[in-house]
Amino acid sequence: MLDNVTINQLRAFVAVCDEGSFSGAARQLRRAQSAISHAIGALESAFDVVLFERNTRKATLTAAGRSLLPDARGVISRTEEMKMRAVAIAEAGVPQISVAVDTYFPRAHLIKCLRTLQADFPTVAINLRMTTMQGGERLVLEGTCALAVTITDVPELSPGTIERQHLSEVQMVTVCAPSHPLGSIAGPIPREEFGRHIQLVVTDNQPDAEKTQQGVASGRQWWVNDLGAKHDLLRGGLCWGHMPRHMVDEDLAKGTLVELQRRAWHMRPLTFMISQRRGYSFSECEAQLVERLGDHQSCPKDAIGSSVPHKTRKARNPAKPEERPVRPGAPRRTSAK
Repeated sequence: MLDNVTINQLRAFVAVCDEGSFSGAARQLRRAQSAISHAIGALESAFDVVLFERNTRKATLTAAGRSLLPDARGVISRTEEMKMRAVAIAEAGVPQISVAVDTYFPRAHLIKCLRTLQADFPTVAINLRMTTMQGGERLVLEGTCALAVTITDVPELSPGTIERQHLSEVQMVTVCAPSHPLGSIAGPIPREEFGRHIQLVVTDNQPDAEKTQQGVASGRQWWVNDLGAKHDLLRGGLCWGHMPRHMVDEDLAKGTLVELQRRAWHMRPLTFMISQRRGYSFSECEAQLVERLGDHQSCPKDAIGSSVPHKTRKARNPAKPEERPVRPGAPRRTSAK
């Protein structure tokens, strides 16, 4: 019998409660009073309960009526919401965003951007893929994603098809667990000393991807294809490695990781780019997301670097010049971290 309940019957029920009478509900809904009485009768029959006392001049709810009233209001409210969404879809269509985001991109900032986008575009449909290295642009080329947040040092899969534009930067730090041999060294550490220990490197999980490296100083390497796994292994004291500052700030504060100073060895910030097919035009929704992703003011603290250096165990030796970074496109091309 509940399948016979209609939204008009529920509206009549709520209107009688709000107006305090059947006649008042009829005026509010612009219907005949007999139609209101019939709707309430049909509703009571479907629920098999009495909603109003019949021995009073004013419409007085029974215990069952009081219990069911919030449910009726909820159904009506959800119906109105559905109608508004349908109108928005009919007028503008369902906005869709398909984006691949490199796992090194600040996750808290990504979530904040998506939350704001959802508030501005309540009907937006998101297809979000977390990738590493060339994985994002591969999805763009396949047509799975329209956009990709890519690290600039990662070689383009198809330069003639893909175009990139600058987005933001993330500061990198070199870390290990306090129990690791490097963790007990105070002051700047030469590159040769790093090379004596196993370095943990994130690499592309695509079998045919170009295996390139950035910031690799050791001939002894462990490779993983997941940044979270790298984070856990570093805290476990197995290796040393480079991590985004925003991802290890809490570990550095708690002492579960320590920051290692590099001597004569410069690590550039990671520069993120937005990749899309050449000639692709952003929708309004996509344009707003890209703008927010690149908004430095809305990034979490230290997500894009900071002018205030973090406290380290000993100041860097100013007499030692830093090694210039490898120029992108030079023969020694690097990109795993």
